[in-house]
Amino acid sequence: MRPVDVGPPTDEAAPKRVRITARTLRAGLTSLLAALLVGSLAPAAHSAARPEQPTAAPATAAGQSWPGNKPNKAGGKDYYIDATQGHDDAAGTSPGSAWRSLAKASATTFGPGDRILLKAGEQWQDEQLWPKGSGSAGKPVTISAYGDKRAGRPYIATNGNVPSPFKADGTKNPETVGLTGAIVLRNQQYWNINNVELSNDDDFATDITKGSYVRDGIMVSINADLMKADDDTIMDHFRISDIYVHDLDGPSNWQKIHYGAVDFQVFGSKSYKDYATGGHYFKDVRIENNTFDNVELHAVQFAFNWFAADGADAGQYDEAGKYHEGWEQLWVRTRDLYSRDVYIGHNYAKSIGQGAFQLADTQRMTVEYNEVNGFLERYDAVSCGLYLWAGADSTMQYNEVYGGPHNEYDGTPWDLEYTNFNVTYQYNYSHDNAAGWMAYMGNSSNSVARYNLSVNDNGVLVKNMLSTNYSPTYFTNNTFVYDGADLDYVHDETFLSRVYFLNNIFYNTSKTTETPWYRRTGALRQAVFSHNDYYEAGAEHSTQEPADPDGLRTDPKFVGDPADHVTGAGVDHIRKAAAHFSLRKDSPLIDAGRYNAHMGSSDFLGTRLYYGDAPDIGIAERKAGKRVAHPVDDDPIEEEADNRADLALGKPVSASSTHPGANGSLGAEKLTDGDLTTRWAAADDAAYPITLDIDLGTDTTFDQVYLDEYTDSGTNPRVQSFDLQRWDAATGAWVTFASRDTGIGHDLTVTGFDSVTTTKLRVALTGQIATEQYTPSLTAVSLHRTGG
Repeated sequence: MRPVDVGPPTDEAAPKRVRITARTLRAGLTSLLAALLVGSLAPAAHSAARPEQPTAAPATAAGQSWPGNKPNKAGGKDYYIDATQGHDDAAGTSPGSAWRSLAKASATTFGPGDRILLKAGEQWQDEQLWPKGSGSAGKPVTISAYGDKRAGRPYIATNGNVPSPFKADGTKNPETVGLTGAIVLRNQQYWNINNVELSNDDDFATDITKGSYVRDGIMVSINADLMKADDDTIMDHFRISDIYVHDLDGPSNWQKIHYGAVDFQVFGSKSYKDYATGGHYFKDVRIENNTFDNVELHAVQFAFNWFAADGADAGQYDEAGKYHEGWEQLWVRTRDLYSRDVYIGHNYAKSIGQGAFQLADTQRMTVEYNEVNGFLERYDAVSCGLYLWAGADSTMQYNEVYGGPHNEYDGTPWDLEYTNFNVTYQYNYSHDNAAGWMAYMGNSSNSVARYNLSVNDNGVLVKNMLSTNYSPTYFTNNTFVYDGADLDYVHDETFLSRVYFLNNIFYNTSKTTETPWYRRTGALRQAVFSHNDYYEAGAEHSTQEPADPDGLRTDPKFVGDPADHVTGAGVDHIRKAAAHFSLRKDSPLIDAGRYNAHMGSSDFLGTRLYYGDAPDIGIAERKAGKRVAHPVDDDPIEEEADNRADLALGKPVSASSTHPGANGSLGAEKLTDGDLTTRWAAADDAAYPITLDIDLGTDTTFDQVYLDEYTDSGTNPRVQSFDLQRWDAATGAWVTFASRDTGIGHDLTVTGFDSVTTTKLRVALTGQIATEQYTPSLTAVSLHRTGG
């Protein structure tokens, strides 16, 4: 999916390069566990094989008992379920009078403080648990374990026995969406779920590659269509911890419903415009200390799933005139639908079919100390290891991701996704990901990636940029260690708006191939590089290497050998991996950086910034010299962009044609506002020549004219030919002083004419590229005088 311009996009997508690894086959099956029939009313047990686990089921802490063996401090009732010795006609309120089936619990409405306790070591085959009711503040309903502390977690093996979320015609069914988990909660709140084992696949040895199947471990949903007018639409307080989810399978084609080990989704069958603003979100969620193995699509998923959010009617222009397709979900922000106050931490995810932690539509989210061991292993589609999109005011930190595949699109461990506002990636460690380091989409504001460590992410370090951003993006104090012979590029597309690279280390281990910086001419046109270190093991530097007057080209002198980077230590020891790339006391990178507020307040190792005369380059600040307690940015990097005086800045502009769309935000005044993220566009029926007249007010002398077209993932350059004309007051006519028939594109500075003095400038667009259907859109017209 791609954002569109005023008209639909005409660019064709580039071909994908995807490596799909086969599903991990099971070595064998354990012996059959024959369940005893107890009581005339007890249902027959399903005799099924439990899969041999590729990862040993995580145990509770040594010596600890199950939570259900301890008193209920919330003041509710305890209900016990025993798959072998229980009776559904029993009271269920003690271990000796336990129920037997999950169906009994699913038919019961629980109240504040109640606990549903599953007996450790027991299995429930072909069953789903959907208890009804909600808890209250301070008194959540709990699903947990009781029994012998030496026994394993109670195991719910739903085996795919969940309702389909689709109708016969393939459309989503509002009644059954969200009912696809081994454990289900719908329009319910104040729940704790812990110390259970879950799976939801009917054939552990065979990968599903077609058909319509949606299967979750825990599925928590808000179904807006089933809520009454006076219902609470904000679902509050969820705690999911110490669970083990494995073997969830679904087809390897996109079904427009996400599924995973832990899944939070908001469903609605109509357009988002048909629902009230505010509400319809989750609040106060913690997902921590869980293990996920061999699951589709995701380990953890947060998302909206309005059924009518993808069509043309679902898209919208924002107040700045930027267009967002419906699936970008700007409407989550404008209608205050964000889930909020979410913590996802200390989880381990292995062998994930698509993106491991795919998070969206959330505000004030912290995602930390999660480990991803393999993602996009079976699913042939774009995604990343751990990322947030359409989110706000959130931080991803101290996470480790490795084992990602090669992928032409996305496929990276991290992603600065569409429509993020104030999202920071810091103190993360990624290594051995074939697609690269960071995907970077656009239509976002205040994106920051700082103090991250990347080793052998030998694809594209900063991949894509498909739309302009509201504000600059900052990549500061990251350390990149890569093999230049295996690296695709530092950047593969074209930065469309300002990006700052500050105090980073680019360390190329190849002795034969210098760093390949880009594949498209002008790719780094909007990038400003300052005080970075560019180390080439082969001593030769690429002619593509960006200009960086205060940068270094030297060995950073890491404490450890880059060839022996730390793996296998786990996220609890992630700083051990980072310390390997701290600087020796004789490093030339100490005090060689430059302060900027976007660096934050601490380095990867927790050292407060900064010591000495200036910050260090890279992920670790060495405590050398006196600490600067309150650093001030007295030399802003933001002033290092094109600082030539723009003689057209702020001058009035009139256009012969202006597009009426985008809420009137495409006017010609955007050409001289000094902001490359705004633009003018001609109407679809504009006749050539299309003229843009700048009134300079007084005689103005210039010898350079700067022009820039607007592009995004669905909009190409469109101008083939143009004339530059001055107003001749004596004759009352326009006089052409320069013409081009080779297009404009990005960052075209027209020179080669004598100095021009005039009170007005006209840019006359005289011809369109033959293969383009829609009329031009420009972001800027600037005038400069050499040396002026």
